[in-house]
Amino acid sequence: MIYVVLIFLWLSLLIYLIMGGADFGTGILELFTPGEKKTRLKQTSYEAIGPIWEANHMWLIIAVVVLFVGFPEMYVVVSVYLYIPLLMLLIGIIARGTAFTFRNYDAVKDNMEKIYNRIYVCSSFLTPLFLGIIAGSIVSGRIDVHSASFIDAYIMSWLGLFPIAVGLFTVALCAFLAAIYLIGKVDGKWNKQHFILAAKIANLAMVICVAFIFISARYEHIPLTDWLFTNRTGTLSISFAVGSYVLMWVSVFRDEIIKMRFCLCIMVTALLIAVTYSHFPDVVLLKSGGRLSFLKNRAPDQTINLLGDALLIGSVLILPSLCYLVLSFRKKTA
Repeated sequence: MIYVVLIFLWLSLLIYLIMGGADFGTGILELFTPGEKKTRLKQTSYEAIGPIWEANHMWLIIAVVVLFVGFPEMYVVVSVYLYIPLLMLLIGIIARGTAFTFRNYDAVKDNMEKIYNRIYVCSSFLTPLFLGIIAGSIVSGRIDVHSASFIDAYIMSWLGLFPIAVGLFTVALCAFLAAIYLIGKVDGKWNKQHFILAAKIANLAMVICVAFIFISARYEHIPLTDWLFTNRTGTLSISFAVGSYVLMWVSVFRDEIIKMRFCLCIMVTALLIAVTYSHFPDVVLLKSGGRLSFLKNRAPDQTINLLGDALLIGSVLILPSLCYLVLSFRKKTA
């Protein structure tokens, strides 16, 4: 049953990265879009993410609950020593959701809409930034559970070149996901060319951030290259990601919407497999050299079994409801 729980945890993170990433990415694109184009992007993104923008956070909630119930020691270490980036992440999610609601549904049209817009785009940038920083901090061995000072415990546990590089890459990836997704949501050559250009710029930003990640990993003595390329699964996953990436761009220029989105999902999935497989089961790396493992640092078997049963039963209720939600919004906008 432990592997059932871990599969749900991994899938929750994957779905949140793809769907939530595209959601955040619309705000990132809006942040860097000038003038009249911003108004058109605002309407397009509203129609695109409206059906699922709030439901996306369900996947993050599932991941947090799984960690809290199934892996309490890991949950405590992460929530205590990465408290500041976690707090910024939560503030960003709340601020973004609030701003999205008020700027689209506020009955009074006044200057407050400008404030809502600014909160929306800034929180869309900061939320994936801190999400990436948290991920980079967990695997970089920065968390010092034996620290004697506030700075070492709560600042230096996440403030470093590698976590920031991972955070910036997450931002660029979200923008890329949104741009590719929105290509299939607009009509007309001009609109599609606009989002293709946005995808190209986000793609360039991703390449720069990847270079920054490897440079910072080398500077901070993090064996990133060994993690990714010294095992067969990692190498195959990276190969699949590259192949899917090439096919995705071919599909973009051929205007093959379904194939384009499918290849994008495969690319992100393969990248996540490559990153997570190299750490399994030891996910949280500590500064002291210790590791927190999904297999060793877990709740008792009885708790894991109950958690697995709850996830299986819950999926029977949640997944059909989510599909019905999306279909309902599509019929409404059709």
